[in-house]
Parts: sequence; structure tokens; C-alpha cells
Amino acid sequence: MFFNASKIFWLIAEPVSVAIFVGLLGIVLLFTRFARAGRALVAGAMIALAVGSLTPIGVVLLRPLEDRFPQPSAAMPPPTGIIVLGGAVDTARSESRRQVYLDADAARMTAAVELARRYPNARLVFTGGSAGFPYEGLAEAISVRELWLALGVPAEQMVFEEKSRNTWENAVFTRDLVKPKPGETWLLVTSAWHMPRSVGIFRHVGFPVVPYPVAYRTFGDGREFRVTVSILDRLAMLDLGVREWIGLLAYRLAGKTDALFPAP
Repeated sequence: MFFNASKIFWLIAEPVSVAIFVGLLGIVLLFTRFARAGRALVAGAMIALAVGSLTPIGVVLLRPLEDRFPQPSAAMPPPTGIIVLGGAVDTARSESRRQVYLDADAARMTAAVELARRYPNARLVFTGGSAGFPYEGLAEAISVRELWLALGVPAEQMVFEEKSRNTWENAVFTRDLVKPKPGETWLLVTSAWHMPRSVGIFRHVGFPVVPYPVAYRTFGDGREFRVTVSILDRLAMLDLGVREWIGLLAYRLAGKTDALFPAP
């Protein structure tokens, strides 16, 4: 129920989509006796799109998320296992084109391979099924298995959980699969912007993890305020930032995390 509600909500609440819908509604109203309201809606939609595409508001939303958890020390003891969250494979294109198609969070997959080589005795656990809505597609774990094998990760080092559809199920199903023991160290690999919510959920289900953030969208040193960033990238960061902050709030209200903004 929570999964379906979240998917439906975001279909109608995505900032850029909302602005476009409001603008189109305003245009329709221009040809009715509510033309004045229509002009206001069109103006509001244009201003919202301008702010999102021409200002660094998306960066302002993402930076606190990405900077929340630092990289672990390279001198840390070898971990028991490495957990990699799904969300970096476009399963529909992968299935259609018959090759693994990675999206902007591809660093989750490549960092996992790097860590597997650095810690050959650690179990490499991928968690991710099909997050398709309303129709389920290919489980992401299937494509990831093919990719990691092609990149030379030993089959005996890998473990796959392929039923989860969101981060809550990632945490619960992975905990039940690997059954972590007290004193073990488990790295959690996911996108930096997604790490606060992920850590909060894993803590809530009783699975302490060491964050290993990757796939940053911001520079982290203020450079994004000086260099040229495309309009599409700015809008993408805005959508991503708004979605993740709403996700943090929703998961806290639903009792799936113990803090609104989990910290180290």
C-alpha cells in the first residue's frame, strides 16, 4: 500500500510536472470567464519554471542531503559485507535493448565492483527487484548480476535480493537474507542524496550500516554556483531534491525512520 501510494503521489506531485499542468490549466481558463485566474496561473507556472531552471535552488536542496554522511576512512577494517541498493539500472531499456543500461546513479554499480576487489572476502549483496508501476518489469537484480559477472566479480562473492520495490523493503528483505550478527561491519552503498533516508531506515529495522555515499549530483565545494549548469540538469536536481525531502518526511510520519534527517 505504501509503495503504490508513493508512486501515485509522485506522478502528480513532481515539481516540473505540477508547473506544466498549472500552466496548461491557466491557458484553458484564458478562454473562459475565469481568464483573470488563468493569467495568474500561467504567470505563476512560468515563474516557478524560471526559478527552477535558472537558479541553483535544486543544488540548495541536494547539498545538505549529499553532505550529511562523509566517506568512510580508507583505513577502515575490511567489512563483513557490502550492501548495494538498487536504482541505478533502467530495467525497461535493459530488457528492450538486451544490454545493461545504467542511469545517472551508475556509480552505485561501479563502486560496488571496486569495493568487491578491495575486500575480496566481503559478501557483495545487491538488493533491488522491480520498482515498475503500475506494471512490474524485469527485476533489477537480474541485470546487475550480468553486469558484475561481466566485470569480473566472482559469482561466489555475490548475493542477490530481488523482491524489494523501495528502500524500506531493501532494508527489511536484506536484513532477513543476510542475518547480520553483532560486531559485524556492513557497508551501505547508495547515492549520496539518498543516504540519509537509507541509513535511517536500516537503523530503524535494526541493521546498523556504515554509509558509503556515491553518485553525487553536486560538486560539494560551491562550484555549482559558478560553473554553467544546463537547464535540464537544474530541473532534474530540483525534482530529485524535492522528492527526497518529501520522502524523508513521509517515512518519518509513517514510522519507518526514527529521525526526520538521520545524522552520523
